[in-house]
Order: sequence, then structure tokens, then C-alpha cells
Amino acid sequence: MDDSGLAVVAVGFSVFALVVVVALAVRVGRLLRAYDGLVAGDQGDVAFSTAVGRQTAEAQTLRHDVEQLRAQVQAAAGDLSDAVRHVAVVRYDAFGDMGGMMSFSAALLDDGGNGLVLTSINGRSETRTYAKGVQAGTSEHPLSPEELEAVEQATRGASHRVRPA
Repeated sequence: MDDSGLAVVAVGFSVFALVVVVALAVRVGRLLRAYDGLVAGDQGDVAFSTAVGRQTAEAQTLRHDVEQLRAQVQAAAGDLSDAVRHVAVVRYDAFGDMGGMMSFSAALLDDGGNGLVLTSINGRSETRTYAKGVQAGTSEHPLSPEELEAVEQATRGASHRVRPA
């Protein structure tokens, strides 16, 4: 092989080496950007193990916060089960000679069907109001048909109904 052939081979190897160097430079650039994303927020040069340790500590803190929030939500759900959340009102005419549906029975219950029924019976010259305790949807005092209807509506989610005369 003469000198010109050797020069052509040397130029070919040089071009090949240049392509390899450019490809490696691109890969190193990508790795550096990924590393910078990992250590984002840290000042100066940070070792990879330090960045991973910081990320792990932050993840553990977040897990702890989520567990605390889960416990708080469960406590709030327990508190809400005792709150009056089921309300129903049944309006009716208690006396045939009066109109306007001025009498009513209102059931105010929690999730367990516990609470009370308020009944107001309106007449021409007087109004009487009764309150009866309710435990698990029943009462130790006899409930009128309107009161039973109000309790039933409250337990199935109805909120207001006018009963025809």
C-alpha cells in the first residue's frame, strides 16, 4: 500500500472517530441534563447518592403526611356519622276544616337512624308541638302516620313532601 492509500485509510478512521466522539458527546449531554433534573434545587455540585437520599427522605415525608391525612379523614367520617344529615318534612292538613297544609312532621336523623321527630299540629285557635326521640328508626312513643312517613323519607333520602289532604 502506498502513502496515498494509507492517507485515505487514516482519514476514514479519523472521520469514524469524529462521528463516535459526537455521538458520545450527545449522550453525555443527555445524562448531564437528567442528572441536573435529579439534583434540581441543590446548590453547587451534589453527589448522585446525596440527591437520591434527599428524594427518598422527601418521599418518606410525603408518605407520613398522607397517612396523617387518611387518619383525619377517617375521624371526620366517624364524626359525620353522628351528625344530623337526614332530614325530611311531611306537610299536611291536620283538620279537615282548615287548609294551607300548615301542620307538619319533620324527622332529623343521623346515619344510624337516631335523632328526633318534630310535629306541629296547627288548628284555628291553637298550635301544638311535639318532639319524639328516635333510635334506629323507631321510637318508644307511638308515631303518627305522618311521623312514620317523615322517618321513612329521611332514612331513604327524601327531603320534603306535601301529603294531599
